[in-house]
Amino acid sequence: MAELLTFEAALSRILASASPLPAEPVLLAQAAGRVLAEPALARTDLPPFASSAMDGYAVRAAETPGSLSIAARIAAGSPATVPLPAGAATTIATGGAVPEGADAVVPVEHAAERDGHVEIPESARAGAHIRPRGGDVREGAVVAESGTRLGAAQIGALAAAGVDEVTCSRRPRVAVLATGSELRAPGDQLEPGQIFESNRHMIAAVLEPAGAEIELLPVVPDDEPAHREALERGLDADVLVSSGGVSVGPHDLVRRIAAELGVEESFWGVAVKPGKPLSFGTRGSTLVFGLPGNPVSSLVGALLFVRPALLARQGLTDPRPAFDVGKTSSALRRNVHRDEFVRARRSFVAEGVELAPISGQESHMIVRASSADALVHVPRGSGEVAAGEVVRYVAV
Repeated sequence: MAELLTFEAALSRILASASPLPAEPVLLAQAAGRVLAEPALARTDLPPFASSAMDGYAVRAAETPGSLSIAARIAAGSPATVPLPAGAATTIATGGAVPEGADAVVPVEHAAERDGHVEIPESARAGAHIRPRGGDVREGAVVAESGTRLGAAQIGALAAAGVDEVTCSRRPRVAVLATGSELRAPGDQLEPGQIFESNRHMIAAVLEPAGAEIELLPVVPDDEPAHREALERGLDADVLVSSGGVSVGPHDLVRRIAAELGVEESFWGVAVKPGKPLSFGTRGSTLVFGLPGNPVSSLVGALLFVRPALLARQGLTDPRPAFDVGKTSSALRRNVHRDEFVRARRSFVAEGVELAPISGQESHMIVRASSADALVHVPRGSGEVAAGEVVRYVAV
């Protein structure tokens, strides 16, 4: 048997095959979570005019301290139509347009107004509490770069800069299927030898937040015609993800039938635990993942390999899993041959993040795994990771 690919090598091979999908226009109101295929440019200076950062009085700094007549009152949304007269001030609201001639705003709490005048007891600094035109961004400048995934801050920035439509990579269409004659839908009556099917919905829950449009294919029994029909249908998608049927047993049909349908297998088997019998291949531009049937193995494979591929297909600048660091609360034995991803719970303590491995790390124990919110990366090697040692983890 060929040597198993390392986690890093397998992920690199997958990402090398995950070319971005075609771009399409997307209304900003529908763009949250989408990835920009082109830079988004500001349609205006922001702010589009010099504006006040405070409720107060617009003045000439050189005329303070002193008593100034109030020449006008400027509300937010109202233009400053006349220049500020000499020896005068205007009241101004936060966001109001600073009149020509004014070069400072005195906060309302630092002044006293009476009888049409305002008393300013201290000198104002030129530029104080004024937001200059274009201080945030200039018209035509980049607000968000190509390859950016649009979150709340980016959506707000684009809207403020006048952008109502962006160009994004198309969302990947993902077909998800599960194989096994023993599988029954949750809620059905189980007969001897049967189990409830959980992997399709679990995989969809991993991939949909990453931008996928999910199609759940029917569960496939262990016979060749059913496998062939389901795989042919799934290969019409941008990404096909199956669970089960990728090992070497007599009922493991996925890899052979996929090959007969034109899938070129890039690798089978990764030096990780759980999730070793993972396969990856392509047919044309379609990415084809065969995840193990054990639920935790399938979950880890979807998180560490399939999700990054979907982000890469959308053109995200860095689609790899986002590792953070913390300290393990107990010793973790290393595996000589495989990287392990240990399910753990995070605690936020004064020293940072503490990671406590959960009990029950077997790959079939999905209920135990559901109590974890982190996958701790234990690199292959001899010995152990000591309690209190810094480790990398992926939040789940």
